[in-house]
Amino acid sequence: MLLLAAFCGVFTAAAQDLIVKTDSTKVEAKVIEITPENVRYKRFSNPEGPTYVLPVVEIHYIRYANGETEYYTRSIPATPLTPATPATPATPAASEAMSQTPGGQYVLKEYEIGELYDRDGVKGVVCQLSEDKRHGLVISLDEIYLHWSEFRKPDLRVVGADNRTDGRDNMEKVARYIEANGLSWDDFPAFKWCRDKGEGWYLPAIDELLTIGHNYNGGTRMRNDRQARNKFNGALKDAGGERMDRMVYYFSSTELDEKSAQTSHMNIEPPYVVEIPKYNKFLVRAVHRF
Repeated sequence: MLLLAAFCGVFTAAAQDLIVKTDSTKVEAKVIEITPENVRYKRFSNPEGPTYVLPVVEIHYIRYANGETEYYTRSIPATPLTPATPATPATPAASEAMSQTPGGQYVLKEYEIGELYDRDGVKGVVCQLSEDKRHGLVISLDEIYLHWSEFRKPDLRVVGADNRTDGRDNMEKVARYIEANGLSWDDFPAFKWCRDKGEGWYLPAIDELLTIGHNYNGGTRMRNDRQARNKFNGALKDAGGERMDRMVYYFSSTELDEKSAQTSHMNIEPPYVVEIPKYNKFLVRAVHRF
């Protein structure tokens, strides 16, 4: 079934599909691949042109060439909570943040892309959100130029960090590789830098990095949204961090082969994914889920 393919594997289409976004924008497309995080497609009018990536959270539904429709969004009712006293709000779980309405009620907090997140020892800028806007991903305030790994010819090697959607899985694979081969985290500087930030920080996978790039540009790279970028960079700067670099590639944790890893940039011009040797120095940002 298509729904199963969307969440568990890859779906390839050969005819015209219609992508309808949550803002009602329609895209006539040729869907190439669907993962739990993103949909890759080519414009139907330009099948030999660039491959575009659209976060699943921005898609209302896809109507495929065979007439089948697959929905991605659903309504989630707000859950107002009333505190026992004005100073002590009731919380559904320790992990949930809350905000107070003008009427004095406490509700589960909804976040925005480009907002500073500073809670439970985790500080960064919100770069990805769930549908209910209560959970997501934050990106570190700082960045650094580092190697993905230190191995060069003739010692190039495949680590197995091949997950495209979840950098945490890649971090675990690197950890297992280090242990199995008597290595250290110093052999993987980009991963070590993220890991040293504390529990839960990791080097994002390529799909996570692509989504960050889209959200940094206001949710899509089909238009030039300077206001969205300024908001994002303003939050970084106000928190004492560094602005995102639009022109330099960032390493993802997703390995391509023994020589290269996948990288992406924050600019609006494709290509968005480029293979770069792991022993070269490029930018690194850590992410943390909340």
